[in-house]
Amino acid sequence: MPKIKNSTVESGAASTMSPETKVVPVRVIKKYPNRRLYDTTTSTYITLTDVRQLVMSGAVFVVRDAKSSDDLTRSILLQIILEEETGGAPMFTEAVLANIIRFYGNAMQGFMGAYLEKNVESFMDLQVKMSEQSKGMSPETWAQLMKAQSPMMQGMMGTYVEQSKSLFTQMQEQMQKQSEQMLTAFGLKR
Repeated sequence: MPKIKNSTVESGAASTMSPETKVVPVRVIKKYPNRRLYDTTTSTYITLTDVRQLVMSGAVFVVRDAKSSDDLTRSILLQIILEEETGGAPMFTEAVLANIIRFYGNAMQGFMGAYLEKNVESFMDLQVKMSEQSKGMSPETWAQLMKAQSPMMQGMMGTYVEQSKSLFTQMQEQMQKQSEQMLTAFGLKR
């Protein structure tokens, strides 16, 4: 996600300003005590559905408490996920949700968040590549291609899963090295 810096966003991987770094004003949405959301850009009240549309369109925004200016963006995004999950075709199974809950308070909590973030980014990259390859195809042609190339899709998903496992293994090794270094620094291991 782009880095938020005061009321602008730097898009780009580097934290220093470069020629390709764009500074985009952050859209501010205020949440009032009556649970209403006010979009300061359009000067209108909006709904969670409207916020979802902002997410889908890639808009950069922050949700702030109208009185305290606390950042409520994560809370609003979680509400949108909850609505999507209860609205018909959930993405997460009960087992996945239970496993995510188990990581809270666990020593691996920070690593789990980074692991999930990297996996979602990888999956999004895969989706972008697939959509680029399918430009100009009708929905019917795309459906036929997907049926015909089911083994190919399974292969791509298999590759994705292997990359995911590799990433997790790397994170485990990194955590183990850091733990050993910390124990050595405290004189608990030689």
